Amino acid sequence: MIEIHEGGISSTVQDLGRSGNYHIGMPPSGAMDSYAHTVANYLVGNEADAATIEMTYQGITATVREDAVIAVTGADMSPSVNGDPIGMWETVAVEAGDELAISFATDGARAYLAVAGGIDVPNVMGSQSTYTLVGIGGHEGRGLEDGDRLAIGNGDGVSSAGGETASPEELVGTELAEEYVPDYAEEDSVRIVLGLTDYRLTDDAKETLCDTEWKVSPEADRTGYRLEGPDIEFKEREQPFGAGPNPSNVVDLGYPVGSIQVPQKPIVLMQDAVTGGGYATVGTVISVDRGLLAQRQTHKTVAFDAVDVEAAISAREQQTERLEAIEAEIAGER
Repeated sequence: MIEIHEGGISSTVQDLGRSGNYHIGMPPSGAMDSYAHTVANYLVGNEADAATIEMTYQGITATVREDAVIAVTGADMSPSVNGDPIGMWETVAVEAGDELAISFATDGARAYLAVAGGIDVPNVMGSQSTYTLVGIGGHEGRGLEDGDRLAIGNGDGVSSAGGETASPEELVGTELAEEYVPDYAEEDSVRIVLGLTDYRLTDDAKETLCDTEWKVSPEADRTGYRLEGPDIEFKEREQPFGAGPNPSNVVDLGYPVGSIQVPQKPIVLMQDAVTGGGYATVGTVISVDRGLLAQRQTHKTVAFDAVDVEAAISAREQQTERLEAIEAEIAGER
């Protein structure tokens, strides 16, 4: 059991998402940075999809009511146990009664707390992820608050390439190799695939979209990352019946996760976004880079780099291989 004393700014229980329900208007939710979430689980011997606590800008303070094995990944939030600092991206043992404190983010925006066995909350529509906009999943469908108690599950550990299973206790002291730790201070460009209705943009607007250093708005959240910068211009046309007066309005359009709509300035739709509506979407952030965007803090800049679908697929394959290598190395260190 983990007893929450402070929930931070926005802390929710998340797994890898509620897939398969997009056709009924249900977004996936799930971890905004799936890489950090997955590695946290591997470090404590969980399967990749076990539920973790996602913390935004500020972490939780809590009492661990039973012996446990934990790991904190993602944005550096200076975690400590009983006042003593513990490492990020490292497997740590805690004892019943220990006080866990996770502070404010320095580099990056979101951190993930994994516990061996996973956070044990009800499964709703195939996922334990929290979708706060409609109040389902996670812990009572909301962010964590003082007095909340989260049960720890009974996961059996992660299998190595050889098929053996590492117990969480055997993993204590494991540190993720430095080559696998993201540097969130590096403001790498975010790769996008132009498409869906990019034909509605002028040529100058396409250049503006990809050449501008956009600034992350204070309104950026799990629903969408609003970006500040120049207006995006659309080609003039007579609006079709049923569309609104804004040049970016359409009658109706489905929104892929990561898609970029431009009422005037870009909004990148994230894990909790609605699944469709009346704005044109002119591109999509590739799946591998959504976590990178989710770690970009308010007022930091974002630049887009247009790539083709083949490059996006290749990037996803490389990330899958990277995670498989991490899983094998962690299991082999016991």
